[in-house]
Amino acid sequence: MILLALLLAFPLAAAAQQRPDTASLPEIVVTANRYPVTADSVAATVTVLQGEQLRERGIRFVSDALRQVPGVQVSQGGSWGATTSLFVRGGESDYVKVLVDGVPVNQPGGSYDFASLTTDNVDRIEVLRGPGSVLYGSDAIAGVVQIVTREGNGPARVDAGGEAGSFGSARWEVGALGGSERLGWSGSLSRLTTNGTYAFNNDYRNTVASGRFRVRPAERTGITFAGRYGDGVFHFPTDFAGALVDRNQFNTEESLTLSLDLAHRFSGAVEGQLLVGRGTVSNGFENRPDAAPGPDTFGSDRTDTRRWTVDARSQLALPAGVRGLAGVSFDAQRQETSTRLDESQPLLPTGPAPERANWGFYLQASALPLRRLQLTAGGRLDRNQRFGSFWTYRANALAFAAAATRLRGSVGTGFKEPTFFDNFAVGFARGNPDLRPERSFSVEGGIEQDLAAGRVALSLTGFIQRFRDLIQFTFEAPTPESPNFFNVAGANASGVEVTVRARPAGPLEATVSYTRLSTEVTDAGFDTGAGATFAEGERLLRRPRDAFTLGLQSAWEGRGRVGAVLNYVGSRDDLLFDTFPATRVELSGYGTLDLSGSVTVLGRRSGSAALEVTARVENLLDHDYQQAAAYPARGRAIFVGVASHVP
Repeated sequence: MILLALLLAFPLAAAAQQRPDTASLPEIVVTANRYPVTADSVAATVTVLQGEQLRERGIRFVSDALRQVPGVQVSQGGSWGATTSLFVRGGESDYVKVLVDGVPVNQPGGSYDFASLTTDNVDRIEVLRGPGSVLYGSDAIAGVVQIVTREGNGPARVDAGGEAGSFGSARWEVGALGGSERLGWSGSLSRLTTNGTYAFNNDYRNTVASGRFRVRPAERTGITFAGRYGDGVFHFPTDFAGALVDRNQFNTEESLTLSLDLAHRFSGAVEGQLLVGRGTVSNGFENRPDAAPGPDTFGSDRTDTRRWTVDARSQLALPAGVRGLAGVSFDAQRQETSTRLDESQPLLPTGPAPERANWGFYLQASALPLRRLQLTAGGRLDRNQRFGSFWTYRANALAFAAAATRLRGSVGTGFKEPTFFDNFAVGFARGNPDLRPERSFSVEGGIEQDLAAGRVALSLTGFIQRFRDLIQFTFEAPTPESPNFFNVAGANASGVEVTVRARPAGPLEATVSYTRLSTEVTDAGFDTGAGATFAEGERLLRRPRDAFTLGLQSAWEGRGRVGAVLNYVGSRDDLLFDTFPATRVELSGYGTLDLSGSVTVLGRRSGSAALEVTARVENLLDHDYQQAAAYPARGRAIFVGVASHVP
């Protein structure tokens, strides 16, 4: 703690000795329109998190970065590696499309576990809130999260570092990047190991490799190849009710994402782009017999999911501020499941490997009918092998009421295809091949205001969302004529998001965000009783009514930095499964305070190497809380490390 205090205090003493570099470049976003534009020209609600800043603050998991985004709620069921879900604007945890360099990494049907997704080699994280199905198809009901890998430009640089701390945790990483206008590259490799927070069987390890290569063979042509590999193992001693019962069970996850992006500018008005992506995920579960008195059962399961994505689009720039986008996409999905009940047996398929394909056709146009008014409208037709055709649309308006005032509004729809299990399940449950997509309707409006000569920025957004045709499971015995899954449930969500960013005199930066969320189940479908997931008239599970974040950062070039983040999450409803049926409980609100700091012990001068000593504390006040019922979150954790930058 003494070392940490020195690290946090040292930069304060240097404040008067070093003037910060106030030069900044316009913030660029891609996710909102599928082509690069400045953030202040986007009518949709987008938050951009810079990867370099996240890593400087010791944030190594994307889920921890997303906790500070208004309208976003992250829920993790325990220690490192435990299932981590994302809820955006009250939507379900499978209502967000997750992309890595344009390639979907969701399970078909939207589910994504953020537990092992790291910030390694990430240039930025773009978070689009609101329906994005017009440009991204299925699963983008409530939002889109896109991870963009570092491009590499300028002199070659090597970064390396490591840290160790509480719960037997250790992490190392190495990365490099560089390039020119014609050629750019980046790469990184990292590994994290920890004993976890439970007394036994809670080890977690995660290895991540990432790279990107860019080349311009001609002035008008660009080729980019990117890849990301992850390999994780998570040991957990708990059963479905959170009780400590098993010393040998663990989950595995191996993932690989590859993307090839080809771009060519045919003229000053026409540009084409082709993205080809491949995503594979192998999820495994192993449960070997325990010594007495533990359970002596054995189980081993694996699910392999493979997706090919192809997206071809063309941009058209016309006079008078008119810009068009037309595209066609193809998504091929396949899933194989296998199991064994004895260690001596090989994994055997549980049945035929289901597969399906989806074609999407989309158009979007932006225009400036008035000098201070920008209008954008788009539509999409998806043609799916299972549910047939589905239409979505979105329309946005952005008005520049004054030089420092922007008004935004939008209306649109989104959809999510059924999961493979919903469509193809056999055995104790029977899938329904005739399911319709889950769908949403959304309206939002907001204002952005710059104050104090640009040192303060205020953003206020209100939204209303309606979710319909939610798929539910019935416990009735299945028959060939009567499956277990139907489109029956419905829910509403509405709220307000407020963000204030301030940079007063000096190097201090502050960000305050607040979200007020109201959710209600409007149609419970098959759910009845106290343990219903959808209880009519009640709020949706794990969605807090109030969430608040305060972040303070201060950095001095060549000397060090210090930061603090206070997160507060209000009370939420959840289900406790220690009895049957489950019981509905209210989880208490909680607050966490995280600190981070660094001191440059070998200063970087005119491109010379630098060495930093880093320290950070998670949950400084050691608050006892749960993000998911019966699964305690991590207590106070202290980490100390070093980081080197060459040159």
